[in-house]
Amino acid sequence: MSTPSDIKSVNLTTLNKFKENSEKFTCLTAYESTMASVISDCGVDVILVGDSLGMVIQGHDSTLPVTMDQLIYHLECVVKGNQRSHIMADMPFMSYSTDDLGLENAKRLMQAGANSVKVEGGEWISKMAQVLSDRGIPVCAHMGLTPQTINRIGGHNVQGRDPSQKEKIINEAKTLEKAGAAMLLLECVPGDLAKIITDELKIPVIGIGAGVHTDGQIMVVHDLLGISCLEKPPKFVKNFMENSASIQDAIKNYVKDVKDLKFPSSNHTFK
Repeated sequence: MSTPSDIKSVNLTTLNKFKENSEKFTCLTAYESTMASVISDCGVDVILVGDSLGMVIQGHDSTLPVTMDQLIYHLECVVKGNQRSHIMADMPFMSYSTDDLGLENAKRLMQAGANSVKVEGGEWISKMAQVLSDRGIPVCAHMGLTPQTINRIGGHNVQGRDPSQKEKIINEAKTLEKAGAAMLLLECVPGDLAKIITDELKIPVIGIGAGVHTDGQIMVVHDLLGISCLEKPPKFVKNFMENSASIQDAIKNYVKDVKDLKFPSSNHTFK
């Protein structure tokens, strides 16, 4: 098993090797330099500069108000503090509504220091994934519960329990991989569905509320530290500060538990 000290800089090759070797990897959100430095130094493999900043930093009730300029500001802060982690940046709401707009905004994120971009959606973003991939921009496709569509799906509900929806998600994941997506992120889907997709795809699959079988796990760092912006944290959240002496210890315990297959447990997994 690789240790943080073994890896000078995490890139897509690193993440693909993790999958090939059946070795779990970890991801956390960060929005500013100091926390990014701590997260990276503690051995987290991927830092996501997420549009979740709209809720945990700006105090909104959704991610929709976050703009490209705001995302880039936080991305630039994170880049300055990062030591070794792969940096993924979210494409905010409506920043990829057309191919030209998506390409321009992805370019801005990469020029600001991102190593990959995350785009929410199913089969309809396959063309975008191909356009960006063909131009050297790695794409992580975000499926399952997609917060930018919260007004359409009607709330933070588990996706893929219905057999027809389950089949659709599997097929769309395969389509996105074929289109050129470099990674997939599954949010709030049953653990058995996440396992099927992880097993059938060659690209790394990251989970949040998707069970233990995905190649990587991601959490919002505020949730990990027990300071969730939500009145009632989701089922998949674990407060790692409860049995930790410091923020650094909490993050290191998260990394260890993911690597050792102790997190997420069945208590954090949807059926």
